[in-house]
Amino acid sequence: MSNPAIDAAFTDGPAFIPYLAAGDPDYDASLEYVEALARGGADVIELGLPFSEPIAEGSTIQGAIVRSLQSGMTVDRYFEFVTELDVDVPLVCMTYYNLIYQYGNEPGPEPFVEQAAATGIDGFVVPDLPAEEADPLREACDEHGLDLVFIVAPTTDDDRLDRLVSLSSGYLYVQARLGVTGAREDVSTQTTASLDRLAEYDIPKSVGFGIKAGEHARDIVAGGADGIIVGSALVDIIADGYESDAPVEETAAELESLCKELTAGALEGAQQH
Repeated sequence: MSNPAIDAAFTDGPAFIPYLAAGDPDYDASLEYVEALARGGADVIELGLPFSEPIAEGSTIQGAIVRSLQSGMTVDRYFEFVTELDVDVPLVCMTYYNLIYQYGNEPGPEPFVEQAAATGIDGFVVPDLPAEEADPLREACDEHGLDLVFIVAPTTDDDRLDRLVSLSSGYLYVQARLGVTGAREDVSTQTTASLDRLAEYDIPKSVGFGIKAGEHARDIVAGGADGIIVGSALVDIIADGYESDAPVEETAAELESLCKELTAGALEGAQQH
């Protein structure tokens, strides 16, 4: 089962999927920043729910998570944040399984997924969830009409790849390179090989890890991606604004501008493809 809102994001060209951590650097500023992503052309927004041990993240997003936690972000506050957002694009919660599993009166993913659906979340990315342990979350997502997106690495073997694709809905998160998240100066040569390998699977492929400029978006979409996922380059703008005490409006404008550049690059890549 796929969420119709996320399906629709891929119908009219490549999907632009930005990521920010909810509550970075504080609740009110973060609302402004996430809404700026939508104004900049986001088709889906990955909204991070901070966790104290973010094993998949590089230093940039770890910094965002620290700022968010220090500003008081919690699971319940996150759900409040989602309900206050004024955006008309699907939202994907990116978090770690411990928070999902421990929410509610009894262990298990059902209470978290039910609450997420009620507040307006359309899907999940859970970087530390092994395919072998994913059935309960997959079933809860199916029950409430939410997508469950898995990350595919360049080193994922064929058997595991088949399993991850069978569990995924909405889109695949294609890891462009080995390592942790973080903006890079170039596009990894592993990206094209990964996309070629995934071509047989009938699910949108969105590439993340390292994209920071319009030409990166262009090259990745020209190489066959159905979407691009950008996090660290956007978080860097927030970190710079926070450290320089820049006005929230100024930082929001910078975010919107980069989003428009990335969206334009992705569209150019689609024309080349």
